[in-house]
Amino acid sequence: MRMSHRLQAVLVAAIWGVNFVVVDVGLRELPPLVLTALRFVVVAVPLVFLVPRPTARARYIVAYGLILGVLKFGMLFSAMALGMGAGLASLVLQAQALASVVLAALLLRERPATRQIAGVLVGSAGIGVLAVSGGGHTTAIGFAFTLFAAASWAVANIVVRASGETRPISLLVWSSLMPPLPLFGLAAVVDGPQVVLDSLLGLSWRALAAVGYVAYVSTLVGFGLWNHLIGRYSVARVAPFSLLVPVFGLTASWLFLRERMTGGEVLAALIVLVGLALVVGGVRPPNGLADRARSASPPGYLNRRNDLPDRAGRAS
Repeated sequence: MRMSHRLQAVLVAAIWGVNFVVVDVGLRELPPLVLTALRFVVVAVPLVFLVPRPTARARYIVAYGLILGVLKFGMLFSAMALGMGAGLASLVLQAQALASVVLAALLLRERPATRQIAGVLVGSAGIGVLAVSGGGHTTAIGFAFTLFAAASWAVANIVVRASGETRPISLLVWSSLMPPLPLFGLAAVVDGPQVVLDSLLGLSWRALAAVGYVAYVSTLVGFGLWNHLIGRYSVARVAPFSLLVPVFGLTASWLFLRERMTGGEVLAALIVLVGLALVVGGVRPPNGLADRARSASPPGYLNRRNDLPDRAGRAS
């Protein structure tokens, strides 16, 4: 993995770490499902008229939009509204790193190296220590919702990798058409239609700023880079970089929300960094002609080549 791409992965982790603080602020102004829905409305419109259609098949676009938008972010924002602290949410969500590697091995037959597996386990252990020393700033249902969101994110990573998408921004924008209607419908059931309407008519500048950050910075920039890296390399190589998110999330929560980091949290964050170092340094060199070609070729090259007979057949 090139150094420039590693730095991009670290940048994404920083963006997502700060995002938890922004979401915490936004939830003071809007119901969680409404905030989630607005996130994807702002991403989709007007960009859906400006970017080309994704190269992936429609089923991948729909699946990615629903899994990422409704399941992951709907559950995560709801968890934070139900008492999950921003810093603690940033670390529990990273259970997706281990789940992504396991799912990639089971479904995509990506084989992580032994040292890489050890690194994910060490990093996950650090997250466990962080959870134990998290100061109790959570509820049982908030914790459960966050774990469900982590599992959903892992599945979304698999969808991106399996789709062979060569236009990551297009995938983000077009898939963002999927979540708003289900989310607004769920919000009307959970919070009531009048609450949803009042929140939309009374948007404050803080709410608009929060929506802007989570839509453009966290979603377009963050997930645009993330999906590009997954498409170029593999889920097992990229997903463990998310172990840095709680480090940035806890730091941002301490700086802006006054959530103090204990000595145990600092120690656990260092364990996470050690795990990440093992993961990045333990990536297995590509094996076989196909793997070497995939590593040397531009993103999606092999997928486009392998899709040619099928697309030609459909065109005829």
